[in-house]
Amino acid sequence: MQPLVGLIMGSKSDWPTMEHAAKMLEKLGVDYETKVVSAHRTPDLLFDYAKTAAERGLKVIIAGAGGAAHLPGMIASQTSLPVLGVPVQSKALNGLDSLLSIVQMPGGIAVGTLAIGNAGATNAGLLAAQIVGTSDANVRQAVDEFRSTQTQTILDNPDPREQ
Repeated sequence: MQPLVGLIMGSKSDWPTMEHAAKMLEKLGVDYETKVVSAHRTPDLLFDYAKTAAERGLKVIIAGAGGAAHLPGMIASQTSLPVLGVPVQSKALNGLDSLLSIVQMPGGIAVGTLAIGNAGATNAGLLAAQIVGTSDANVRQAVDEFRSTQTQTILDNPDPREQ
């Protein structure tokens, strides 16, 4: 199948966070590719990845990064595809540095920024599927079913004391 979502990260150490995006994409039936693309260590790879993403069939890119977290913004500067930034929790400042680096984009270069860590990665996968779902009825249906299941789970288990 043709990947519709690019799932990239600045380092292999970001995978434990970013795999949550991958799991959500898999749950919703969205094909994706994944790769380490470092803004600082492999800038030529970053530029090539971003500039060829649309012609390779990608519809959206999820970019996770920690620390200085330049990857999402640099990718967004080189493609017109939607870019979703996931701040990876860092040791030094617990991910706040990553969040602030990603969310403070200058006007004219848009990056949709999610929450720090696993929840942000999960929601990035969900949001990417929703974007793909605007032109793919099967993905839109999978998202609708996921949301319906979430709702029903709460309705079926209203008492927090019950297992």
